[in-house]
Amino acid sequence: MAQTLVPSLQCPKGIACNSRRMVSTKLWNSLLVPSHGRRSRKGGNAFKVLAVSSEKSGVVSRLEDLLNLDTKPYTNKIIAEYIWIGGTGIDIRSKSRTIAKPVEHPSELPKWNYDGSSTGQAPGEDSEVILYPQAIFKDPFRGGNHILVICDCYTPAGEPIPTNKRYRAAQIFSQQQVIDQVPWYGIEQEYTLLQTNTKWPLGWPVGGYPGPQGPYYCAVGADKSFGRDISDAHYKACLYAGINISGTNGEVMPGQWEYQVGPSVGIEAGDHIWCSRYLLERITEQAGVVLTLDPKPIEGDWNGAGCHTNYSTKSMREDGGYEVIKKAILNLSLRHQEHISAYGEGNERRLTGKHETASIDSFSWGVANRGCSIRVGRDTEKKGKGYLEDRRPASNMDPYVVTSLLAETTLLWEATLEAEALAAHKLQLQV
Repeated sequence: MAQTLVPSLQCPKGIACNSRRMVSTKLWNSLLVPSHGRRSRKGGNAFKVLAVSSEKSGVVSRLEDLLNLDTKPYTNKIIAEYIWIGGTGIDIRSKSRTIAKPVEHPSELPKWNYDGSSTGQAPGEDSEVILYPQAIFKDPFRGGNHILVICDCYTPAGEPIPTNKRYRAAQIFSQQQVIDQVPWYGIEQEYTLLQTNTKWPLGWPVGGYPGPQGPYYCAVGADKSFGRDISDAHYKACLYAGINISGTNGEVMPGQWEYQVGPSVGIEAGDHIWCSRYLLERITEQAGVVLTLDPKPIEGDWNGAGCHTNYSTKSMREDGGYEVIKKAILNLSLRHQEHISAYGEGNERRLTGKHETASIDSFSWGVANRGCSIRVGRDTEKKGKGYLEDRRPASNMDPYVVTSLLAETTLLWEATLEAEALAAHKLQLQV
């Protein structure tokens, strides 16, 4: 039976816990509610190992029974987990409330509030921040009709607070020029798993380093792949929730993984990425592993973590679209600094020109070149239509900001003819 080494949890006083333990891959079945019926007792036994090591298994078993309880036969009420982005712009917060009956659209849900002074989003003397429900997903942890609700944040007067990036994105995506072009996004979210007590990557020797990069990308084997159960549990949770996840793979640095979401249209791309990040935080929380979206978690000869964003418009996907892509690249080159400043904190540590990145200080593009700012695929060049990949966003980027900025720069913003001519010459672009 395949097994995964999981860091130890904090144990309650008086309960003996093993400092390190081997958890079977079947454990992850207990993290998610199955799509049909109640969990088996077999999955439940695995959960006990994760929850706490205790001789009083009956207590844990009763707790598990309550966690697995299907409320549908007894009440129409559901649990809605309201999710929002905290004061750092990357931290995720959530709290639960009871809703009288199942709903189908966010407009059917009530607004709610929270203490913004405790999240760095409001002063103590005027701390109330209002949550506006914006998107609904199924809850893979509670199952049944229970839901996850992506919200954005406003003052009591109805003004978006500074960390509400969704509001501005929705304005851009609601413009007719953007709507007509049906912008598609495919986002590649990279992340790194860390050991709880040491904050060192999962699978790495404590205080030391594994062998150099090379054997780990898309690898299999206990000495090369660390955290696969977390990746798989997250994959299934996203599918259950209704997130448009399209794939996953192990990354170049050991302990680092990637998943892809898309193609998604407009504002939906940001909603799906934020909900997928929430699910990943919850799963790593249960696994006793720390999730980081730091764009360069380990200094030195190790790959960083990005959030490559694949982008196309209706015109790019149609015959003659390659010329539209080149024009978009021209616009992107002229607004390089605006994009870089919005593409994630600490990105300068990642965009060095090494480890499959371009330098943060200059703009470049190329066909099949992963060392450029913008990559165009061979297939797109051959067919004369398709998409481009913006390789600059960091793993901790805000998807509302990145997706809307791409649409704004390529569909709404216009450069002067002189600036276009100079940029085209510099980039050797014939548009």
